[in-house]
Amino acid sequence: MALILIPLPAQDHDPSEVAIPWRLLSEKGHRIQFATPDGKPAQADPRMIDGNGLGPWKGVLRANAAARDAHAAMTQTEAFQKPIRYDDIDAASIDGLLLPGGHAQGMKPYLESTQLQALVTAQFARNKPVAAICHGVLLAARSKHADGKSVLHGKRTTGLTKQQEMTAWLMTAAWLGSYYRTYPTPLQTEVETLLASPQDFDVGPPAVLRDDPEHLGRGFHVRDGNYLSARWPGDVHGFALKFAQMLA
Repeated sequence: MALILIPLPAQDHDPSEVAIPWRLLSEKGHRIQFATPDGKPAQADPRMIDGNGLGPWKGVLRANAAARDAHAAMTQTEAFQKPIRYDDIDAASIDGLLLPGGHAQGMKPYLESTQLQALVTAQFARNKPVAAICHGVLLAARSKHADGKSVLHGKRTTGLTKQQEMTAWLMTAAWLGSYYRTYPTPLQTEVETLLASPQDFDVGPPAVLRDDPEHLGRGFHVRDGNYLSARWPGDVHGFALKFAQMLA
C-alpha cells in the first residue's frame, strides 16, 4: 500500500484535519509517516481539543467527539511519537502527501517553510497525489515552480473561505482577538492571487454541518488531477476517503 507523509508544525495543527485522515487511511492499509521541524511529536492546537476560550461557540468550533477520539488514538502510535525531521524527508519515497491545516499562530513556521514548499513542488512535478485542507491549501499555493508560478496556477482548488474565516473571527474576536486570523489577509484572498484566475477558487456550498461517514454529502472537496483540496474540518471525512480513492 501507499506511504503517506503528513508534515506538521511543532504546535497548533488542527486535530480533526490530521486524525480523521490518519484513521481512515490507516484502516485502508496505508502507512502514515509524520514529519515535524525537530523530529519531536507535534502538539495540536489545545483549544480545538478542550474548547477552552471558545465561550458559547465551544460545541460548534472545537473538534467533535469522533475527531478527539481519533486524535487521542493517533498520538499513542509509534509513527506519531517518532516523526522524522523535515531535514530527513525523502521526497522520492513518498507515494502521497497530505497537508492539514490549523489557524493558530504556531502554524506560521509550517506555512512559511521553504523546505515544505520545495517538497510540495517536487510532489507536483512527479505528479504524485497531494491533498490539502484548510490552511494546508495556503502551503500548497505558496509552493512555486522554477518559473515563479504557484503549483496551483492553472488548477481548481478550494480552501478555507473568506466567509468562514471572518465569521469565526467575528464570533470570538471580543475575547480571543485575532486567534482566528492567522494572517491579516484572509486565506482565500491570498490563494486567489496565486491562481490563474480567482474563479479557480471554488467556495462550494454553505458550510453548515460537519460531514461524517453517514453524511458525506455535507462536506465539500475539489479534485483537479492528482490534487485534492477541502475547506475545513467539516469536509474531512469525504476529503480523506476521496484521497484514499486517488491512492488506489
